[in-house]
Amino acid sequence: MILKGKSVFSGIAIGKLSIYKQADNQVKRQKIKDTKQEVQRFLNAKEKAKIQLMELYKKALKEVGEVNAAIFEVHQMMLDDLDYIESVTNMIDSQEVNAEFAVATTGDNFSDMFEAMDDDYMKARAADVKDISNRVITILHGSDTSDILGDEQVILLADDLAPSETVQLDKSKVLSFVTRHGSTNSHTAILARTMNIPALIGVEFLATANGKMGIVDGYKGELIVDPDAAVLAEYQEKKKEEEDKKRLLLELKGKENVTLDGRKINLYANIGGVADVANALSNDAGGIGLFRSEFLYLEAEDYPTEETQFTAYKTVAENMAGKKVIIRTLDIGADKQVDYFNLEKEENPAMGYRAIRICLQQKEIFKTQLRAIYRASFYGTISIMFPMIISIAEVKQIKEIIKEVKEELSKSGIPFKECEIGVMIETPAAVMISDLLAKEVDFFSIGTNDLTQYTLAIDRQNPKLDNIYDSHHEAILRMIKMVVDQGHKENCWVGICGELGADITLTERFLEMGVDELSVSPSMILRVRDCIRKIGLS
Repeated sequence: MILKGKSVFSGIAIGKLSIYKQADNQVKRQKIKDTKQEVQRFLNAKEKAKIQLMELYKKALKEVGEVNAAIFEVHQMMLDDLDYIESVTNMIDSQEVNAEFAVATTGDNFSDMFEAMDDDYMKARAADVKDISNRVITILHGSDTSDILGDEQVILLADDLAPSETVQLDKSKVLSFVTRHGSTNSHTAILARTMNIPALIGVEFLATANGKMGIVDGYKGELIVDPDAAVLAEYQEKKKEEEDKKRLLLELKGKENVTLDGRKINLYANIGGVADVANALSNDAGGIGLFRSEFLYLEAEDYPTEETQFTAYKTVAENMAGKKVIIRTLDIGADKQVDYFNLEKEENPAMGYRAIRICLQQKEIFKTQLRAIYRASFYGTISIMFPMIISIAEVKQIKEIIKEVKEELSKSGIPFKECEIGVMIETPAAVMISDLLAKEVDFFSIGTNDLTQYTLAIDRQNPKLDNIYDSHHEAILRMIKMVVDQGHKENCWVGICGELGADITLTERFLEMGVDELSVSPSMILRVRDCIRKIGLS
């Protein structure tokens, strides 16, 4: 039986199918006489849940990095939310009901409230409220929350997996994730990419699949249940070929990114924080092409201080040991919301108050970040790029602020180095004035994700439009060529840091265009290098 789904990470997995069964948290309403004791039982369970979440955070920090572990800090904070606590305790007191029922009802109410909000970030909190409520109920039931996998490696099937569930699983036993629900940006999908194992979403598997042999084809987006001998043999051979390719890729470490006819290109890594540097180095990245600095803000409860940012940037610069580190300044807004920024609700946030627009209006936030970056520049080779640029006036304004920052640092006797200055090309406006922008900056980095969104007038967060969201659209490719040509006329080097950078079906075309640098996820570096070294342009 072949079941179709959507691949969120490619590869082939062969093994026993195991349906993940969540803890049975069925709750019945019960009358309670001693409400004071019941409230205390809830509070004790809540504190135990926080301890468990702290342990999960520590475990996730080691396994999936700081950015992906941050969700468990968020869950701890949600458990201490006064509105949540008061809702549970008031229900126990006023209705004389058991703690399990009060927690379940509050969890459902809060989840529905978040789900009804327009803001995507707040909508995502609906699943988080259910997750923390289920954790507390499990503790109240006295159930075990430990890993339920057996001794053998399995292909894990589930409706969906909450962050706490994915972290608790023994990763050494998981060959692949297959879920009925979820999205390409779900925690399960992120974990699969981090673990470098195939994963599918949107697969309508049956309960009868449990315990049967299965094959996950992450290239085709298929789950094959109970394959016959011929199909199994075919995929075992494909799996062997895949593993042989991975071994060959490891032999590419230390090799140059050069075509058969001698054309060289820089191959850098995209990272979200300090914890990702190890992955970039282990995959032999030539530098950091995109340090998404907004994660320092997303992970914080308040504006990160200059010292906090300086420490992060300095650590990355030092660890990269002189290799180029390109830091993108704050790119908050649109789908990346931060509560303490108090951004107003917008009808169309993707085209609203975001990124450089926030920085140029709230200059103190911007100057704090720039001071931290310039201070860190003394410890490595740092370049700075600015997102969502649409005009020369913005670049000139940025330069004035940079001048102020450098003068302040000099007066204070704080050492720093000069940094390359670049802009992200993410809008058709930036493409059309790239000849003018190239006179003002040292480099361009093309953000193909947003460039595709704005050029095709397609919201990339809308799954209904997946079938017409085409990053290979000839308009996008022509724009990239235009930017490369205009940049090179002014000795401005040009890179690509969007998803297309890792698309090996376009690598040869990018080289033909004259693209100078590709910045990709660490796990894709050796694959792209392999592709480059097999290309002959002449």
